[in-house]
Amino acid sequence: MNVLALFEKSKTIPLLGTRVFDWGFSRKAPYFGSISPRFTVVEANHAELVIKNRRAVHNHIGTVHAIALCNGLEAAMGALAEASIPRTKRWIPKGMTVQYTAKADSDITCIAETNPEQWTSDDPDLPVRVRGVRVDGTVVIEGEIRLWVTDKPNA
Repeated sequence: MNVLALFEKSKTIPLLGTRVFDWGFSRKAPYFGSISPRFTVVEANHAELVIKNRRAVHNHIGTVHAIALCNGLEAAMGALAEASIPRTKRWIPKGMTVQYTAKADSDITCIAETNPEQWTSDDPDLPVRVRGVRVDGTVVIEGEIRLWVTDKPNA
C-alpha cells in the first residue's frame, strides 16, 4: 500500500477529501478507529493528524486520555513510516517512550518526524520523534517511538 499516493489522491476527492483516507487507514489497523484520526499531513519524514476533543476519547477528568494520545502518535508514526521507508525495507515498532507534559483539554495534533538519512542508515534501530500539541501550541505529550527497520526478505 502506497500511503503517500493514497493520501495525495484522497485530497482530490470533492467534499470528502481526506476523510476517505482516514477511514481506510483506520480499517487497515482497526484500533486506530477508536480515536477517529483526521490526517492533515502525510509526507516522507513528517505526518500529522488531529484527535478531536470528544467524550469518546476522554478520561475521568474530561481531558483526552493518555492512551488515546499514544494511539494518535502511533498512527502518525505509521503513516510517516509507510511514506518514508525505502521499498527494499520493512519496519515494525519495538517500543514507545513518552512524557505527559500538560493537560490535553482541546483537539490534539499528533506529529511524527524523522530525518531522511535515518531510513538509509545501516543501523536497524530508528527513533521517530513524536509529540502532541493543543490548539494553543502547548505540547501535551512528547517522546519517541523506536522502529526496527530491516531489509525485506527475497521473495
